[in-house]
Amino acid sequence: MAEKRDYYEVLGLKKGASEEDIKKAFKTLARKYHPDLHPDDPKAEEKFKEINEAHEVLSDPEKRARYDQFGHAGVDPTYGGGNDSGFGGFSGGFGGFGDVGDIFDSIFGGGFSGGFGGGRSAAQNTNAPKRGGDINERITIEFMEACKGTTKKIRVAHMEKCSQCGGTGADSNTKTTTCTECNGQGSVRVNQRTPFGTISTTHVCSKCGGKGKIVTNPCSKCHGSGRLRTISEIELKIPAGIDNGQILRVGGKGDAGVNGGSSGDLNVQVTVRPHELFVRSGNDISCEIPIAYAQAVLGDKITVPTIDGKVEYEIPEGTQSGTKFRLRGKGVKYLNRDTRGDQYVTVVVEVPKKLTKQQKELLKKFDDSLEAKNQTKRESFFEKLKRKFD
Repeated sequence: MAEKRDYYEVLGLKKGASEEDIKKAFKTLARKYHPDLHPDDPKAEEKFKEINEAHEVLSDPEKRARYDQFGHAGVDPTYGGGNDSGFGGFSGGFGGFGDVGDIFDSIFGGGFSGGFGGGRSAAQNTNAPKRGGDINERITIEFMEACKGTTKKIRVAHMEKCSQCGGTGADSNTKTTTCTECNGQGSVRVNQRTPFGTISTTHVCSKCGGKGKIVTNPCSKCHGSGRLRTISEIELKIPAGIDNGQILRVGGKGDAGVNGGSSGDLNVQVTVRPHELFVRSGNDISCEIPIAYAQAVLGDKITVPTIDGKVEYEIPEGTQSGTKFRLRGKGVKYLNRDTRGDQYVTVVVEVPKKLTKQQKELLKKFDDSLEAKNQTKRESFFEKLKRKFD
């Protein structure tokens, strides 16, 4: 009897792996080695069986506990182990597949049933009401429009219910009969025999197109589809405080549904143009204001722009370049709230570049007349420099 590989090794895992790790490893390997996907590989079936065997034990808490304690002997009677729980080895079938439906969904593109421990049926009534698709659009607005809120009109191309037939796709004098191919289900099932059992896949009925009914006289306007592509003008209300990149959802303004289903939504992504003075960060606004040297030294009232208009702000004597002031409540409104962020104003002292000879002399005398206490930062720097390098 050939020695079996360690189940954890088969799945590429270490002992103590979580249930989620076991499930993920099994799905990955099952897709990789499924015989139907590798008909030219003679070893694919053997590898697939080995993977399934390992998964069946490790995904069952009781079997896994016995395996961790006794190895293969704890779960397989051919190795001398007990079989109190009715575990009958792996000589036939694939009854322990569990989540294998997810694998076959990706392999065959539809549901399956039969031959796999009761299986799973994914056959759906394609004639049931279906929700219409969502539509994604973009809109660009100005900075101040985002701060204050605005209303915009946008043109949207979408599928609309046919006004002539009311979405039925049939002419008023038509006769509707049940499709004989799918018996009104809108889908047909195809059975396929494989080495692992019978797999049933479902497909949209080609005769009725998934509607389950045959329309003898289709609507002349929509040609039987029940919907028409049209362009509508929609008024979009943009709330104050909307930020760049955020998405507005307008319910029911997407494509019309099928078979009486609800309409999809309209999703509009908002792009906000930058402002030449303001920079937004969340709900706060910041800006830089240049001031003259004399204003910084003597203090002054300066005019500060805000999103609400101009305001006066008094800066104190001796204001340093780069000083940041806070204007509470002058920022952007929070969405769906009555509160606002703040505005931060950074003053930058503008140093004059071209001075006359007289101005230079006066400035030199002014600088010489200053006492050390009026230039504490410079005095401190040169003191540190002297201690380090003298």
